[in-house]
Amino acid sequence: MAESKVIQITGASEHNLKHIDVVVPRDKMVVITGISGSGKSSLAFDTIYAEGQRKYVESLSAYARQFLEQMQKPQVEHIEGLPPTIAIEQRSASSNPRSTVATTTEVYDYCRLLYARVGTPHCWVCGREITSQHTTQIVNAVLTRPEGTKLQVCAPLVRGQKGEHRDILVRVQREGFVRVRIDGLVYDIKNIPHLDKNKKHDIAAVVDRLILKDGVRIRLADSIETALKVGDGVVILMLQDPGDEKSSGGNGQWHDVVFSEKYACPDHPEASLAELSPRLFSFNSPYGACRSCDGLGTILEFDPDLIVSDKTVSLETGAIDAWRKGGKRMNIFYNRLIKRFCRNFGISKSGPYKDIPAEVRRILLYGTTDTDEQTYGASFEGVIPNLQRRWETTTSEYVKARLHGYLSEQPCKTCGGARLRPETIAVTVGDKSICDVAKMSIEEAVRFFDGLSLNEEQTLIAAQPLKEIRARLKFMMDVGLGYLTLDRTSRTLSGGEAQRIRLATQVGSGLVGCCYVLDEPTIGLHRRDNDRLLTILRKLCEIGNTVIVVEHDDDIIRDADYIIDIGPAAGKHGGEVVAVGTLDDICRVERSLTGQYMSSAKRIELPETRRKVVMSNCIEVRGAQENNLKNINVKFPLGVLTCVTGVSGSGKSTLVTEILLKGLMRRLYSSRPKPGKHKNILGLSRIDKVIEIDQSPIGRTPRSNPATYTGVFDLIRALFAMTREAKIRGYKPGRFSFNVKGGRCEHCQGQGTKKIEMHFLPDVFVVCQECRGSRYNPETLQITYKGKNIADVLDMQIEESKTFFANFPKIVRLIKALCDVGLGYMTLGQSSTTLSGGEAQRVKLASELGKPGTGHTLYVLDEPTTGLHFADIHNLMNVLRRLTDLGNTIIVIEHNLDVIKMADYIIDLGPEGGLHGGEVIAAGTPEKIINNPKSYTARYLKEKLDHENRLKSRS
Repeated sequence: MAESKVIQITGASEHNLKHIDVVVPRDKMVVITGISGSGKSSLAFDTIYAEGQRKYVESLSAYARQFLEQMQKPQVEHIEGLPPTIAIEQRSASSNPRSTVATTTEVYDYCRLLYARVGTPHCWVCGREITSQHTTQIVNAVLTRPEGTKLQVCAPLVRGQKGEHRDILVRVQREGFVRVRIDGLVYDIKNIPHLDKNKKHDIAAVVDRLILKDGVRIRLADSIETALKVGDGVVILMLQDPGDEKSSGGNGQWHDVVFSEKYACPDHPEASLAELSPRLFSFNSPYGACRSCDGLGTILEFDPDLIVSDKTVSLETGAIDAWRKGGKRMNIFYNRLIKRFCRNFGISKSGPYKDIPAEVRRILLYGTTDTDEQTYGASFEGVIPNLQRRWETTTSEYVKARLHGYLSEQPCKTCGGARLRPETIAVTVGDKSICDVAKMSIEEAVRFFDGLSLNEEQTLIAAQPLKEIRARLKFMMDVGLGYLTLDRTSRTLSGGEAQRIRLATQVGSGLVGCCYVLDEPTIGLHRRDNDRLLTILRKLCEIGNTVIVVEHDDDIIRDADYIIDIGPAAGKHGGEVVAVGTLDDICRVERSLTGQYMSSAKRIELPETRRKVVMSNCIEVRGAQENNLKNINVKFPLGVLTCVTGVSGSGKSTLVTEILLKGLMRRLYSSRPKPGKHKNILGLSRIDKVIEIDQSPIGRTPRSNPATYTGVFDLIRALFAMTREAKIRGYKPGRFSFNVKGGRCEHCQGQGTKKIEMHFLPDVFVVCQECRGSRYNPETLQITYKGKNIADVLDMQIEESKTFFANFPKIVRLIKALCDVGLGYMTLGQSSTTLSGGEAQRVKLASELGKPGTGHTLYVLDEPTTGLHFADIHNLMNVLRRLTDLGNTIIVIEHNLDVIKMADYIIDLGPEGGLHGGEVIAAGTPEKIINNPKSYTARYLKEKLDHENRLKSRS
């Protein structure tokens, strides 16, 4: 390969990389693969991407650098030929509630421009199309106000712009105006306050002040005409009705009415528009956002379903959870209140809440109306008004925190969840408002914009915005996201969906000469959509970019131009370049686990027999209707491994996570999260525990590690406390904890490192000079067991510690569980922040394996193969089968065919995503469903099973 066409990496030593040299071809699709924890991300993200970003940031001024995330120089000797780098990771999307699919992809920005330029405004009161207003119409509208109304005619000069605006204020004074309105307050032109240049301001010249009465018409018309000229066709009228003035002792509130020469309804002047500009259509701008919800589309309200979470409980025993003392027994005051309520409204205090008549339940929650008081002869504040009053008046943070648990997001009653003002919603293009477009799925939006009919002038104006909108929508269709709605908030997207949206955004940008680093773009993607994803990646290469993909999917690996296999194992046993080259080159290297699995020399073999599925022994979800689910009934057999499959957006996570998991959590543990809409869940008595095992971190601080998470560290600390020297000194198990005072090093507070903040540079973490990274003080480290102190044990590899603690069965049982899930290479005290998602998930599995089981536990896993190599999946399946062998039930949401083929039972949802999904397409054993013509999963599973059977017959 020519030197100019490669990225040459020399001496990469980041994390567990062993000073490796790697050559990456430019303008090609390169896959970096290897088992979980081998060092793939350390090479791709922490070395290649980090160095590219660092070089870019260092090229900026010191002033600019202080606003950017500072990146440390990776541990690498040299990288030559590195183009600008862009990372598209599998991290979740923005948690900002204002971020949506449309805003992230810039589709909404171009929609705002489109509506501002060719939109047709309508009166939001009567619906008629509105046109421009001339002076006479404005005067007529004003004169309909009551006589005696005070009026100030203002000409807007600055609207929501930052700066001191001295030139404008000088011009106002030069033109003879004596008053000016700044940010809602009227000032004498000679006494104007200093304006903060970093804040947005509204400035208007006060043209005239008058009171409506006979003979004022000519003066009013002249003033409005002057204001329209000065204000570029817009006039702001500050009004104070006579009644307002009297009721407030002469200091009545002024309110604005805006008129424009451009848009206004003659019958409803309050429905006028000052101008059609892009910011009018932004829910992040005060000019477009709904006044009630500030553009969020939702407001926090007390939720009846959270206030009464268990409707089988009586009022006497605490059905109103918010009125319990400490969340347990009823508060004495509210207990008396409930007794009085039951007596006044004729209900039993000991009967279940669900048996209370609907009308009395309404009164209980929302309080009595005048009619209710006449009917029952009693009044009642209502639980929700009571909670609302306490929420608004309390100064106690504890009370606030407790009451917050009963609040949930509800659609804003003013805008109906549309986020925008009524005058904005009334602007249409092709008979659709911008809110109507936002509610469409990407697939529907493609059809709408492709079929949009505009006149000749509008077509010319809208050409560029429409081109950008259509291109971005097409890219999202190409990465399998057609089922998502444009107004879907980013925080509700899965990591895979968020990553593919970012990928579509980057493709749409049209950048060339870059190096894109992607982290498993196939996450959450059905095998059906892989070809479209590969087309997108190929397009990035064809226009002159390098694409580096950290991936385990066999389709992506087969299609790669160049493969880098990192290994041979994980952690300290990894970090080497095992094999490089084409797929054929990789398959010829015996050390390469990837090559062995791709060539089928190793494989995850089909089970000899599948567990018998007894449908009478099941949990059944009835009437599931959340999101796109079509009122379906689904049975989950117990004691077996069930795999829920289907294309992206078909409703898998909604069914399993939002309805089944949350529904069981609420019924078994009275948890707060509200389950998705469904009628009932049957068969609850057949399980006694529900556990979700995901890939989220086992802890958010360096203090958490495998030993603390599994509980083995408690046993180890107890063992050290039992040693002779510890007993002499009176040391208890707490002495050997690095989380509490006593035995830890107080200089670093048990962290082992000290953080040093560097101005304009990344924070530096240095080893604590007092304890030299051990976390403990010298006195604690003097206590040893078999010649090892507590710090030595934490630095010990898990595999080694199994032998070290061989005489203690309880400790060995937990350590063996960690070894069984393939984590023997890690140290007991390895910080949770250094674990990959796959490693964190296996620590959680090991924690479950180490516990004495009841045989009636339900485990839920959502795409557990994320970040896992073929060998890791092999290990994972062995663990899952062990759990089911104990009589437990496992429900897995998965696209990976190696997992699906191992399932005892499959539930396939579809047939498509979004509105075209939400139905049960197939259910049964793998062998039963593969002949279903409606199921995409069945088609690919049949190919997989046929391939497995051919390999089996050869061996």
